[in-house]
Amino acid sequence: MPASGNEVPSFSVISGAQVHQVLDGQEKQIVELVDYAYRVHGIGDTVNPPSYFLRFEDRPSSRIIALPASVGGEIGVDGIKWISSFPENITQGLPRASAVLILNDQKTGYPFACMESSIVSAVRTAASAALAADWLTRERGRPVRVGFIGTGLIARYIHTYLTGSGWTFDEVGVHDLSTEYAAGFGSYLEQSGSPARITVHDDAESLIRSSDLVVFATVAGAPHVTNPGWFSHNPVVLNVSLRDLGPEVIKASSNVVDDVEHVLKADTSVHLVEQEVGNRYFLNGTLHNVMTGMVKIPTNRPVVFSPFGLGVLDLTVAKYVYDELVRAGELGVVDGFFHELSRHGKK
Repeated sequence: MPASGNEVPSFSVISGAQVHQVLDGQEKQIVELVDYAYRVHGIGDTVNPPSYFLRFEDRPSSRIIALPASVGGEIGVDGIKWISSFPENITQGLPRASAVLILNDQKTGYPFACMESSIVSAVRTAASAALAADWLTRERGRPVRVGFIGTGLIARYIHTYLTGSGWTFDEVGVHDLSTEYAAGFGSYLEQSGSPARITVHDDAESLIRSSDLVVFATVAGAPHVTNPGWFSHNPVVLNVSLRDLGPEVIKASSNVVDDVEHVLKADTSVHLVEQEVGNRYFLNGTLHNVMTGMVKIPTNRPVVFSPFGLGVLDLTVAKYVYDELVRAGELGVVDGFFHELSRHGKK
């Protein structure tokens, strides 16, 4: 546990099973936590430096990303998420992403927990998307037709967090380059008890045109949706995978991001626009700006939310998991993890 006074904290290892146990069914609570984290970040009570990308010449599609951060407010924790993205895993039946997260004590700097974090990452992404969908549709009315482009774990979590936050849909559209994955996501939707009519689309255009809320959750490395006309009905677009939309679509839309400095890098769709036009005026503002009323989003254009993903959100969710395990008395401590605790050694 975190240190009190000069005490060295204990160190715990938290498994993915425990993370799932704590977070399962807590969608409303986690969305509220993410809302709080955005507000703490928005007033500057966080430290969220740029993510660091470890890339490989012999594996150009793969990367491992370090997201260090510090959260103030009632969260009060430092730490780092270390998450890998190896898209080729999918061909072997393994998830694309795997991750661990370290929590550090703010008094001593000592790490006090290491937890499996692919679930934390998916949950904070999904909660962020659900929160953005809520705020960005308040002036438009809640969509009843949602479409998912990309049908992996993130898409599943976003659907879970939308429905777990009280959203209901008349129609759910599905599109994936893999017909097998699309069919699998359709089966998940049926098993989830969704009353919505489920349609598997052969192409992205038909899905977009028939959806009021569009979720991009792919592994695309470059834009493949470039026609602004597909969005002429002014949907809300959750651009979670960040690189699906061409500059033409971004320029024809209202644009909201999670953090301006973070998202305008690594050739995201909005970064490509910045490079093309040489300014950032095409951005309407951040989600925090919308939440605090500083920015009003027009209803006569599509609105695109592009979240780069903030380490402060990961830490907020991870600290919640840790605190819940402490409260339940289910925290597993590694005895003697810190060994050299005397400056001059033991006599």
